[in-house]
Amino acid sequence: METLRPRRSCLAVPGSSLKMLGKAPGLPADQVFLDLEDSVAPDAKESARANIVAALNGGGWGEKTRVVRVNDLTTQWTYRDVVSVVEGAGANLDAVMLPKVADAEQVHWLDLTLTQIEKTMGYEVGRIGIEAQIENPQGLINVNHIAFASDRIQTIVFGPADFMASINMPSLVVGGLNPDYPADPYHYILMQILMAARARGVQAIDGPYLQIRDVDGFRAVARRSQALGFDGKWVLHPGQIDAANEIYAPKQDDYDHAELILDAYDHYTTVEKLGAVMLGEEMIDEASRKMALVIAAKGRAAGLRRTSKFEPPAR
Repeated sequence: METLRPRRSCLAVPGSSLKMLGKAPGLPADQVFLDLEDSVAPDAKESARANIVAALNGGGWGEKTRVVRVNDLTTQWTYRDVVSVVEGAGANLDAVMLPKVADAEQVHWLDLTLTQIEKTMGYEVGRIGIEAQIENPQGLINVNHIAFASDRIQTIVFGPADFMASINMPSLVVGGLNPDYPADPYHYILMQILMAARARGVQAIDGPYLQIRDVDGFRAVARRSQALGFDGKWVLHPGQIDAANEIYAPKQDDYDHAELILDAYDHYTTVEKLGAVMLGEEMIDEASRKMALVIAAKGRAAGLRRTSKFEPPAR
């Protein structure tokens, strides 16, 4: 699979909001997903599909990843969401997000449906990706099978609000810590999603923080999933975008250090034929190189520029 563009900030845009659909292309989010599910009332589903098709075909999205979240497969709307949007704007669509995924069979259905539409419309078969959103216990139990259910899978996404409701978690602060619990109640869930995503070689995205004016709260929640290794987080308001882009990109010092490790390791293994050496006061080896590759790749994707250079020590 080709390397995916970074998705540090994933902006949710209601398909029923013409104002937000018009603003979204100009906002600095890495990904925009146009929503047909929770943010759209039942009577507005059909008009929202038309709005989304028009917005996708209207252009101006630049390098953003363009995604549409359809309704989940327990509803009567899903198949029409997929057919209407992909037939109408498949050439300008990068992925379809399927919410509340419970098992691999649901991903198989979406994969087959996308293939049929692509063949009918003359699109490149397999180009449109799938994002699987985990929002209930069954989905979490099956997340490994879901991650490997299709070559189209690009991202595994955590949906905290529906997940909290599905397990009867006694909190109304989506993504926030509970003062009555002496740890992070989401840690196990996030790690399960992360492990499945990494085993499959795709991105892991954290869900939203609903207190949209509380940027400090957003930062605190985002730092928890970023520290585990998540690639990005949903944003529900333009005010959250800069925080997400900053948090899910490496710090400048860490990026510079990673690039130094890569340069030093390359020099010592290819020029001096050594496997484990010192970089200043730090021993580096093949494991160091693998860790540095992760940080360096994220830094390059975020547009960071090096501020240091490796110089082999004089002999």
